[in-house]
Amino acid sequence: MNVRKTSYYAIINDRSSRKDPAGILRRVETNDGERDEVFTRDLVWKRSSSLYSAERGDQQNEFVEISADEAEQIVERIKKAEGSP
Repeated sequence: MNVRKTSYYAIINDRSSRKDPAGILRRVETNDGERDEVFTRDLVWKRSSSLYSAERGDQQNEFVEISADEAEQIVERIKKAEGSP
């Protein structure tokens, strides 16, 4: 799999903000297409269709594109909250 681009998104809902999002999603674009993954409380990236749903009109969550550095900070915060070193 040849990764061409990775974009990161803060997942925002009524109880969260860009600084403290409900979660983090990444879209990985390869020569074979694209794949969306959300970082879970199990501390792994898992496939997700929520950004596709938002692109089709589902307004349950807002997806705000963020930098790779911001994404890494959010992932580290999730790891700490779940007790990972």
